[in-house]
Amino acid sequence: MNTEKVINELSLKYPGKRIIKINEENPTEIICEVNPSSEHPEKSMAIAVIDRSELHYHKKSTEIYRIIKGELKLIVDNKEYNLKKNDVYTIHPGEIHYAIGSETWVEVISEPGWTLEDHIIKKL
Repeated sequence: MNTEKVINELSLKYPGKRIIKINEENPTEIICEVNPSSEHPEKSMAIAVIDRSELHYHKKSTEIYRIIKGELKLIVDNKEYNLKKNDVYTIHPGEIHYAIGSETWVEVISEPGWTLEDHIIKKL
C-alpha cells in the first residue's frame, strides 16, 4: 500500500477527519473516520482503504460495506464474496469476517456506531 498517497488523498477528500493506520509500521488498512461514533453513537461512517483487514467480528454492530473504488474479496463466515465498485454487502453481528483488496476504498456504515470494544479480533 502506498501509505503516503492514501493518507494525502483521504486528507484532501475529508479535511480535518481522523485517519488511523492499522499496523503502524506496515499498514494494511487505513481508516478515515468521517462521522465518528463519538459524535454519532447510534451510527458511524468511515472510509476504509484496504489491502487486508484483520479477521474479526462485532457483538453489537451491523456493518454495511459499499465499494467506492477497486475490488474487494470479502470473506464472511468462510464464504467468499467478490465485490466491485458500487456493490453493497451487509455484515451482521457475530459474523466473522475479513477483506482483501488492493488499496480498495470502502464506505463502512456501522449501526450502532463503531467502537473498539465491539471489534473483536479472532486468532486463526
